[in-house]
Amino acid sequence: MDLSIFTVLTLNGLTQAGLLFITASGLTLAFGLMRVVNLAHGAFYMLGGYTGVAAYQMSGSLIVGVMAGGVIALLLGVFTERVLLVRIRGMELSEAMMTIAIGMIIADTMLAIYGGHPKSLEAPPELRGAVNLDFAMYPRFRLLILGAAVVLGIVMWLILGRTRIGAAIRAGVDDRETAESQGINIGLLFTAVFAFASFLAGLAGVVGASYLSLSHDTDVRILMLSLVVIIIGGLGSITGAAVGAVITGLITSYASAFIPQFSLFALFLPMALILAFRPQGLFGREV
Repeated sequence: MDLSIFTVLTLNGLTQAGLLFITASGLTLAFGLMRVVNLAHGAFYMLGGYTGVAAYQMSGSLIVGVMAGGVIALLLGVFTERVLLVRIRGMELSEAMMTIAIGMIIADTMLAIYGGHPKSLEAPPELRGAVNLDFAMYPRFRLLILGAAVVLGIVMWLILGRTRIGAAIRAGVDDRETAESQGINIGLLFTAVFAFASFLAGLAGVVGASYLSLSHDTDVRILMLSLVVIIIGGLGSITGAAVGAVITGLITSYASAFIPQFSLFALFLPMALILAFRPQGLFGREV
């Protein structure tokens, strides 16, 4: 195989891994802390993406677009957690059905507003073009996405590992009852983590629109990939989200290029093996 092709496929996989990490890192924390599988998370990604692209097209500023997408998803996340999910806390089936309903409402609203045509974000003029990597040319904006994901991962790792807020989150993930007995306001922590997860989903939706176009099934596609990342990496683990995202992104890139007819098989096989032999994921803890 030509080295340039291999390089491009690898970078494509890592770029997708960066997007998946941004999306799944918040979800895995919320899932690990609240024990709630937010099945509307993919719809938050879609909502943020459509809102951010529209804001970018109107303002001409990528920063405005990214912030608009993140903030709209954050506000909806706060409303969902504080007004809706808080009323059915601990009722797993009701929580799942509630988030499914929210996701369907968002998806249908986006379909009604924007139609079923794919929508994508065009990089700003100063970020267009390609970078010469010796072995291959690669789009500058995609490298920026990859770099931003790495920086975000480092910042989140530092916050979780070196700050009081991070200690409270880790305590809540490991043992909620003990954390509450130590005076940690779990209710406020729930809202903050859920809002942060929603913000990351909306932000990723805007940035991801330059790589994976927005369409009527974006919510389901992103949710599926995010859950694969979480299952592979482990519940509540940022390191696990990073490793799971890299595995998922590279498999998706290589399989789509070389065995497209078996791409889903190649994607779900590692997940099935991990569920069979290490149900808590590569970096998750047994519960």
